[in-house]
Amino acid sequence: MSLKILLVDADPLRGQALEEKLAESGFAQIVRAPERPDLADIVEQTKPDLIIIDMALPDRDALEDIRAVSSAQPIVMFAGSDDPTFAEEAIAAGVCSYNLSGVALQDVRPIMASAIALFRRYRRVEDELVIAKAKLEERRLIERAKAILMQRRKMTEPEAYRWLQKKAMDENRKLALIVSEFVERHEAEAARTDVERKQS
Repeated sequence: MSLKILLVDADPLRGQALEEKLAESGFAQIVRAPERPDLADIVEQTKPDLIIIDMALPDRDALEDIRAVSSAQPIVMFAGSDDPTFAEEAIAAGVCSYNLSGVALQDVRPIMASAIALFRRYRRVEDELVIAKAKLEERRLIERAKAILMQRRKMTEPEAYRWLQKKAMDENRKLALIVSEFVERHEAEAARTDVERKQS
């Protein structure tokens, strides 16, 4: 498994032991983070495929750093204590795999693989959700633009939709951009007219 792994551990000896275990498991590219790193900065500099964080005791301050980078890379955490509440908080912050320290050598690769698979699944679901939301918003704007045209220009619904499509084709731009600008311009004009009416 050819991965660049960023290893974050405040304890040099424990970090070295985990690094050796990773190397024995076939992971060649291991980058050790400096003590008390700015996690966002070190992730930006090293661009790892996977982040491993090893800590002896639950550190809730570290969860904020994890939350800041968890959308970009899968994160595996090894902890020295079995604290179900902290484990839940870590998962909520974006940790893909929470494990007790001292994991057996033969278990390291499956832990990494499952964390990466889970991360990719979450990313795929998030991407699909973003696309679905964008389509819903585009649909809403199209309906709003059609309603404006039907009201102001006395068009039928099919005529209004064809008018928007033709405008998009004539300007060689996406329909979503056309309707967004059209609705925005109409709402700005309506707001301006409303202000002028109140002032007069």
